[in-house]
Amino acid sequence: MIDDQRDARPPDLVPTEIPVDVVRELALRYAAGDTLESLVARYPYSYRKIRTTLIDAGVTLRPPRIPLPPTPPGLVNAYLDGRSIRQLATTYGMSYNQTRNILRAEGVELRRRGQP
Repeated sequence: MIDDQRDARPPDLVPTEIPVDVVRELALRYAAGDTLESLVARYPYSYRKIRTTLIDAGVTLRPPRIPLPPTPPGLVNAYLDGRSIRQLATTYGMSYNQTRNILRAEGVELRRRGQP
């Protein structure tokens, strides 16, 4: 006896569309300071669905809060003297993105790739 349940889909546990009143509530909560993660924990929708819905509703999303380590002494001056982000990342034992984010947080105008 063969159980031919392969074509049967499991029931959708998450609604595919977010009702308009819930979209308004999401936007209000986000504007009041809730994070996307807290909205995902509260509502039965995925992170991507909530994020996309907020963007479609005209909500400007806040940049992620990524804690940066303190700026190592000499990092900014070394970049301004011509060292590349990749060189600085290696020298200071950080990732490329972390080094770049620290420079941006310090207000440094970054060079385009390959520019002295």
